[in-house]
Amino acid sequence: MGRIMAIDYGVKRTGLAVTDPMRIIATALATVDTPTLFDYLKDYCTREEVDVFVVGDARRMDNTPSESMMLIEPFVAELRKRYPDKEVARVDERFTSKMAFQTMIDSGMRKKQRRDKGMVDRIAATIMLQSYMNTRK
Repeated sequence: MGRIMAIDYGVKRTGLAVTDPMRIIATALATVDTPTLFDYLKDYCTREEVDVFVVGDARRMDNTPSESMMLIEPFVAELRKRYPDKEVARVDERFTSKMAFQTMIDSGMRKKQRRDKGMVDRIAATIMLQSYMNTRK
């Protein structure tokens, strides 16, 4: 059984999270500069077995697509094209960045540490992955 990887896609940075091989624990993996994301995925997928990519579905409160969907949809299409043998699942990503920031506060991180936007992206990806895993149980 391969891992599940969550992708919190962004214009500049993309947060990644991944499960363990048994798909029990979701863990933050990395923050990657978005222009190098496919290179990172290629390298990672040659070293580790990944069966499912989970990508955020950016929507407004009224459930209409947000502006960032114009960037996410072409990314998802390219991901499906490059990895036709892998499932690409979508998960609601509303509030994940706010939840990630609150998690940083709750865990006692200092203000300076909370300014690390890459950390927010990794935690948001982990929250998305955990949400996906919870719906699959």
